[in-house]
Amino acid sequence: MSKEEFERLAQFRYQLRRFLRFSEELTRREGVTPLQYQLLLQIKGFPGRDWATIVELAERLQAKHHGIVALITRCEKSALVERSTSSSDLRRVEVRLTQKGEACLEKLARLHRAERLSLQEVFARSLKS
Repeated sequence: MSKEEFERLAQFRYQLRRFLRFSEELTRREGVTPLQYQLLLQIKGFPGRDWATIVELAERLQAKHHGIVALITRCEKSALVERSTSSSDLRRVEVRLTQKGEACLEKLARLHRAERLSLQEVFARSLKS
């Protein structure tokens, strides 16, 4: 790899870390953990429906099943999500946002969008090969 490629890769990782740091600080300021925000985002953003299973959320968050169950339990206690057994498959648990979860996610996502848009060009430049 050339020096220029290393510089682009380093710039990309730097900007990615800056965005993640922004997200961590923002979510905590709003009273949720970064992982709780990620969970809410993955439920709302799951392709084709307004809920996700625990297995799907574990994949999307790249976490262990038992860790996601604990995260969902904490979010349930905060009234951000609710889980229910699937009517079509009693082995499947579906996780949905509550109204409070929807409102929290909407606020955080709007703030994240503004930051993401400000970095869009930087990311695009750093990804060119």
